[in-house]
Amino acid sequence: MGSTKLYIKNMVCDRCKKVVDEELSRLGYTVLGVGLGEAEVADSGKAVNMEEIREVMSVNGFDLLDDRKTQLIEKVKVAIIKLVHNREETDLHVNTSDYISEKVRADYNYLSSLFSSFEGITIEKYLILQRIEKAKELLVYNELSLKEIAYKLGYSSVAHLSNQFKKVTGLTPSHFKEIKDDKRKTIDKITE
Repeated sequence: MGSTKLYIKNMVCDRCKKVVDEELSRLGYTVLGVGLGEAEVADSGKAVNMEEIREVMSVNGFDLLDDRKTQLIEKVKVAIIKLVHNREETDLHVNTSDYISEKVRADYNYLSSLFSSFEGITIEKYLILQRIEKAKELLVYNELSLKEIAYKLGYSSVAHLSNQFKKVTGLTPSHFKEIKDDKRKTIDKITE
């Protein structure tokens, strides 16, 4: 029994995985697995109809990716999202380029060039944007000190986090904490 791997853009959280799993099952596919940015269905019984899947994914806010380069870019984004939003704090202290190369299974220099040409920002900038969004989340929860947040997100110091935070948001972390309403973005919408 074979399988078909599907690469899906904007699938960045556990709720997204659940929706994709339910929709593929509803269409009559045997779902072998669903991860961030991808799903796998069995090639048995029902032939895989990519247009049918594309339509259902689109209705749910996802895009089915066909092109290999687009798939690589999505894999880079998923690797960064996993690194920042879904992993233990020690993971943020790894070498980012090595981590991304290992997760995507491609040369980092190639990925970096490809990502910049398609997304209009560097991988490093995208990582910073994700880290700042995670910092916003942690500030809103108000459970950790700024020093703990800086460590958790892999910053060398509170000053480093504060400087990047101000560059990205225009606010200091403490000022953001005071006016936290409507300042957060969903992680699939972070590009600038």
